[in-house]
Amino acid sequence: MFKGKKVLVLGLARSGNAAVRLLEHCHATITINESKQPQDIPEYDDYVSRGFEMVCGGQPDELFERDFDFVIKNPGINYHAPFILRLKERGIPVYTEVELGYQVAKPQNYIAITGTNGKTTTVSLIHDILQKAGHKVHICGNFGIPYCDVIMDHHLDEEEGHDIVVEMSNFQLIDIDTFTPQIASVLNLTPDHLDYMASLDEYYASKMRIYMNQRPEHIMINNLDDDVLQTYLRDYPVPSTIETFSVTKEADCMLKDNTIYYKGEKVINRKDIRIVGLHNVSNIMAAIIACAHCGIDCATLGQLIATFRGVEHRIEFVRELDGVSYYNDSKGTNVDATVIALKAFEEPVILLIGGFEKGLDLKPMAELKDNIKALITYGATRERFAKDMGVDPTYIELNLEAACNRAKAIATVGDVVLLSPSTSSFDEFKSYEHRGRVFKDIVNHFEQ
Repeated sequence: MFKGKKVLVLGLARSGNAAVRLLEHCHATITINESKQPQDIPEYDDYVSRGFEMVCGGQPDELFERDFDFVIKNPGINYHAPFILRLKERGIPVYTEVELGYQVAKPQNYIAITGTNGKTTTVSLIHDILQKAGHKVHICGNFGIPYCDVIMDHHLDEEEGHDIVVEMSNFQLIDIDTFTPQIASVLNLTPDHLDYMASLDEYYASKMRIYMNQRPEHIMINNLDDDVLQTYLRDYPVPSTIETFSVTKEADCMLKDNTIYYKGEKVINRKDIRIVGLHNVSNIMAAIIACAHCGIDCATLGQLIATFRGVEHRIEFVRELDGVSYYNDSKGTNVDATVIALKAFEEPVILLIGGFEKGLDLKPMAELKDNIKALITYGATRERFAKDMGVDPTYIELNLEAACNRAKAIATVGDVVLLSPSTSSFDEFKSYEHRGRVFKDIVNHFEQ
């Protein structure tokens, strides 16, 4: 459908390279603009040899005066950038690669999830349920897998009827045109990305675009507990059928007597859910509604939700040993993340914090000291974190392994041992993923 079309790809990275891959498959004429110099672009020589025009080292004015049929923009490029505005003023469509993929693929069943928090957990659970139920299902988008790669890997330009679970950031939603999910949800709205968006109102409004192309037979999943969201749903009317969820109110999917019900039918009791926190109950409810509309019955939903361990490194259950539960929240690389993790537990928490010194203010975390049974600090920040937190008792250890061993020694039946470092990992590890894997390896090798 794009044979001979002149397409400008702005920015490579993962999504740009995926777009180039699909555009080449569609026999488009491709120009690539990348701000890096040729020697810093791994694909440069290969792309030149395949006949692509490479414009590197910046955004020259003359490039944006040329006629292109459309432009594919990396989501990280600010849509207020002058060269983006110039393209739009000239009437040249600017899309992200999700929109490109949607236009190329045969008809599929799209489940699109946005919101400020909880997107990754929700799409991961939906994907997990549908996959275990035997559906042909793929996960993509802001999750880290470009949709264009999914199309190429699974021949979705030739085959239809797959379930496509798309995590969508507001960056991606700004530049959709025809993208239409059969099932959509805005999970919640809280301030974020104000370095990118012109205002908080513009950020919230961009999220509402997820349902703008829906029709009455489609489903929009509404979190009744989010008052800001309710305001924006009124300001940007929903054209599809709304189904609701709530942890406090009457809704299509609701929490009653610590049990989740969907349209009056029991799905699962909270004690059988492995991911912790009321915020995750909300995420599960959104997933229940989405999967019910993909044909999964409530009994099966309950069974499959009970097997879901969550997203790796995000309050991830690792194991239970001697009545003590161990959780890996290595992705907690800032104070706010650790605050959320602490609030997720009703049990006594032995908290492991520490790592690279970023000069973070620990006050919001220190205000939750009543939630902490014992504190263990480790790594480069161990002395400062111990002093600033003011928790009694506090144990100061050299590294993560020593901290884990201390936690095992002091934990008693009913305790939670939580790694939520509240800072980056670079004093001891390559990344938060590396840190989380090491933590799990240590804990899984504990002997009874």
